[in-house]
Amino acid sequence: MPKPSILVVDDEAEIREGLAALLTSEGFEVSLAETGEAGLRKLEERPFDLILLDVSLPDRNGIEMLPEIRRRDPQLPVILITAFGSIDMARAAFKNGAQDYITKPWSNDELVAQISLAVEGRRLRDENVQLKRALKQRYNFPNIVGKSEKMLALLDLVTQVAPSRSTVLIAGESGTGKELIAKAIHAASARADKAFIPVNSGSIPADLLESQLFGHVKGAFTSAIASKKGLFELADQGTIFFDEISTVSPETQAKLLRVIQEREFMRLGGTETIKVDVRILAASNEDLRKLVRDGRFREDLYHRLNVISLSLPPLRERKEDIPLLIARFADQFCRENNKSPRTFTPDALKLLMDYDWPGNVRELENAVERAVVLSTRDALDADLLPEAVRTREIVKGVRLQLGEFLPSLPGASATGQPPSLFEILEEVERRVIMDMLERTNWNQTEAAERFQVPLSTLNQKIKRLGIETRRRSGAPRAAAAGFPGPDSTDSPVGK
Repeated sequence: MPKPSILVVDDEAEIREGLAALLTSEGFEVSLAETGEAGLRKLEERPFDLILLDVSLPDRNGIEMLPEIRRRDPQLPVILITAFGSIDMARAAFKNGAQDYITKPWSNDELVAQISLAVEGRRLRDENVQLKRALKQRYNFPNIVGKSEKMLALLDLVTQVAPSRSTVLIAGESGTGKELIAKAIHAASARADKAFIPVNSGSIPADLLESQLFGHVKGAFTSAIASKKGLFELADQGTIFFDEISTVSPETQAKLLRVIQEREFMRLGGTETIKVDVRILAASNEDLRKLVRDGRFREDLYHRLNVISLSLPPLRERKEDIPLLIARFADQFCRENNKSPRTFTPDALKLLMDYDWPGNVRELENAVERAVVLSTRDALDADLLPEAVRTREIVKGVRLQLGEFLPSLPGASATGQPPSLFEILEEVERRVIMDMLERTNWNQTEAAERFQVPLSTLNQKIKRLGIETRRRSGAPRAAAAGFPGPDSTDSPVGK
């Protein structure tokens, strides 16, 4: 992989040479310019991954140059160098498209971290664009992001089945993107110019679903004051997608079976048979085979739906796609909220990568949107992530500690008898609260906010569990009963 390239534009030779030495030692390729015009000429000659731009140049104002830089490369990160950091200056910088700014004198470590963060964000955005272009050329699925083997294998199957008229059953956990795959199948089929109609079976009451699907004639029921076409008629020559197909009632299942087999149906209260040509796609987050065995889903309908089956992998099984999804969502929500490009810090990105995402892509999308909306600067730090993501390390540490130290918990007798369930749960609660207090520097108000409980509730738990809270910075604290403290070299999570 080539070295990231940095253009430094500053009229002070000492600063240019110092930055060149620092950044070169950190693995960057550095080009130098002493005026604004010289910097713009270099930008015309070759692309860069980032510009360090002085605000006060002999020929130009750095902030006024930002629109010109944006015209040449809209995604190029620019970090301004200024001797005076003010709110007005920051507003002007961000309004004109700067990634961030630094004030003189600066910390070299912080500057390198700032540059690395911006360059990594640029790399992910570029990789996302290239991946979308490659996926579009190979599959013509512009809205699907993924480079993992499981996703590419799935998209190969989608490409194969899309041109057919066969029924497809899409399996996958909630939030994996089953409707997105259904739309991709429709878009790549000969029916692409016809209607794609999604039906969320689980959100429509059973007594209304049949009317929605098949329509009704005037007088079919009390409120039927006029005849109405159903979704099957509206989807004629197109595609109808049943999400949560497992929730459909047995009576409606029988009618669906007839539509699939005979391609005809009758409106509620009607006697006329209506012929339709509709491709049916269905999805479920439940195991339909188990429902068939339990007598909760018709076996004949299951076999009709399961002509071709696709299975979406959960996000925890394709973690190499997470950075690309994050970049995609961050770019989307920055544009929607009129914010400059945002990038997650390494600490935040690690938490996002380590989390198991039980809600899959939908949960990740919500987490990124939350971080972007709440952010006040371009670096998205861990404190902007949902509590479930931030506290996973605590819970993981507790689990590791329990496995190591369960025999020494209170209640474990000399005969090796294990402690009671109550004692185990109490010790887990003590450990989690103590770890959170450690993370908040023993600020109980902040800890209560992170736990999303009233301060009084946390205080009561601290007293009940006998947690010592008068610890000062740097002072050792006693380990919780049965666990070594985090400063102990015996702690499996402290090594």
